[in-house]
Amino acid sequence: MFSLFKRDEHVKPEGDRVLWVRVRLLKSGEVVELRLTKGGEISADEGGGYYVRKHIIGPKSLERATLEIWFNRAYKPTRKVVEGGELVPIREWE
Repeated sequence: MFSLFKRDEHVKPEGDRVLWVRVRLLKSGEVVELRLTKGGEISADEGGGYYVRKHIIGPKSLERATLEIWFNRAYKPTRKVVEGGELVPIREWE
């Protein structure tokens, strides 16, 4: 029952429309912050939930990565994949 209210460790909501994510690029270690908007970057998928795919380029290192997140109907992440990087847990954000 308590898992319904548990927050995701990588995706931080802000208000009703915005989600924040931080990705650490593997080679340079540069951290890139991403602002995802519901109805903007996040779109409906065939399974009745939502999906986002973001191509990331580090502004300092120019290193590239790709982030994909699948959400349920309540915008709770169900699956997260990063190629060329890793998600930074919210507890490590400054």
